[in-house]
Amino acid sequence: MSEKRVTLSDIAKKAGVHVTTVSLAMRNHPRLPESTRQRIQALAQEMGYVPDPLLRALVAYRGGIIERRNIPTLAYVTNWSTQWGWKKVAAHAEFFTGAQAKASALGYKLEHFWLKGEGMSQERLGQILYSRGINGLILASHSREMGDDLQFKWKNFSAVKIDYFPHQPALHNVTNNQSHIIRLAMQKVTAAGYRRVGFVMHRGWDHAVDHNWTAGFLCEQQHMPQKDRIAAHIFPELHPVDRWFHEHNALVQVDQKPFEKWFEQHQPEVLIAKGAYVLPALEKMGLKVPRDIAFVDLFLDRIDGPVAGVRQNHETVGALAVEILAGQLQHNKYGVPQIPTTTYVEGTWHDGASCPMPAAIAARAGLRKR
Repeated sequence: MSEKRVTLSDIAKKAGVHVTTVSLAMRNHPRLPESTRQRIQALAQEMGYVPDPLLRALVAYRGGIIERRNIPTLAYVTNWSTQWGWKKVAAHAEFFTGAQAKASALGYKLEHFWLKGEGMSQERLGQILYSRGINGLILASHSREMGDDLQFKWKNFSAVKIDYFPHQPALHNVTNNQSHIIRLAMQKVTAAGYRRVGFVMHRGWDHAVDHNWTAGFLCEQQHMPQKDRIAAHIFPELHPVDRWFHEHNALVQVDQKPFEKWFEQHQPEVLIAKGAYVLPALEKMGLKVPRDIAFVDLFLDRIDGPVAGVRQNHETVGALAVEILAGQLQHNKYGVPQIPTTTYVEGTWHDGASCPMPAAIAARAGLRKR
């Protein structure tokens, strides 16, 4: 016969408090002093208390079917130069779409707040959110600046970042796995028979993801013969960290002469990059894809087109950020976490005519020998 399960009432009786106090303590509710929460939680652990997962499931189920009169709001906080400029960048628009859909599915309303609005400041926004009872924040589409630091009264909020900025405070964050994405692309092209793999990346974009692009590239290069390793073309050579590349990325292209010099020096068989970076430069050089060189896009927008590459799952990033935030709120976890975590979302490879696979490579090699 199994032992009797320790209940909240048992803990309350031994602690000399009301069962509601125990319930609040076990949920880390900020209404209780931290010392009270720690004392009751320690007592519960000593008594062998284990939450009933079936009861929690029932509570969650009831919460899902009972109509709420006041739908709780989550804040989606951006720090772009314009209020809606981030929507013009596919990744950031899809972050929001994924977050909004998941928030709705979990019974929340997602509301956008812009840090650079007229008369707005970090202090004022914090006050607005607190006064409205909004304690869950998604921080997305923020300026990529050195020393970026967002200062709220974090004890009042639970927050999750999308991507790496602001760097401070160190909160839980969700991001595309850039290191995996470049490694996946390199694994695909080398498995297809390509040997001289060229990688082109904007310096600002590499900085924006804490250099995970170059880290993944260098890691994968270690599995290649020394003679086949090509130095990455990181452009421009000198770049002040500003917002231009971040908010006008569609206009970013390599500087033609340095790119041509790098290309002629290393003679890559395949280029891995963002199409906007290199395709105009290749056209000016009179080179055609895939006749003269294969191409793989690390920022693939269309999966039904002729371009091979990796589709970054931006909507999944947004959805996971809300899932993690909802879990934090459910357990009343506020403030800056003692041990922040990063959740990586992997990319998905898609074949395309821009990067012919083995049979086509063999055909091309035969043509070159004639």
